[in-house]
Amino acid sequence: MDKDVSAGSGITTVAGRLALGITLLAFGLGHTDVIDGVSAADATSIAQYVGGIALFVAGLVALREGDAAGGTAFSVLGALWFTWAVSESGSGNEAGLFLLLFALVALSLTLAGGDRLGQGVYGLFFVALLLMAVAKFAGSDGLTEVGGWFAVAAGAVAWYAATAALAHWPTVLPRRAAGRGVTATG
Repeated sequence: MDKDVSAGSGITTVAGRLALGITLLAFGLGHTDVIDGVSAADATSIAQYVGGIALFVAGLVALREGDAAGGTAFSVLGALWFTWAVSESGSGNEAGLFLLLFALVALSLTLAGGDRLGQGVYGLFFVALLLMAVAKFAGSDGLTEVGGWFAVAAGAVAWYAATAALAHWPTVLPRRAAGRGVTATG
């Protein structure tokens, strides 16, 4: 591992965030009905191979590299994505329970800390999963669509975080110095 790259910002994290971003974008767009003929079922193969297997492997590599936070996040999310992709959700309540449990994992990852972009991804993903779980319990297509948009936003943030690390783009907003800014005229 490159000595100039801190844990959580190395190539494994970039690969994991790209895999998560692609999976979240496909999953979210499949639930929004924004693309004619594209449904959540169309995201299944991406969720299984990119979100499941690739993310799980990235998590194992991150754990081996000593990145406990990234390794835990990627391996757990990989296992959950794979399970989602290969499971046949029977009732709305069964799917709702799975999404609710998945949301609790996303909440734990949000509260665990880390960089702001990572917390943003997991926080948006938590909201998406929570809305979709409630939608499954209540039978509300409208809530599912709103949850899909939150998943799209989470995917976009994950994609940006990975691309920013590769392209050396900013990952934090600059702060103004204290006492600077608008001055009173008089």
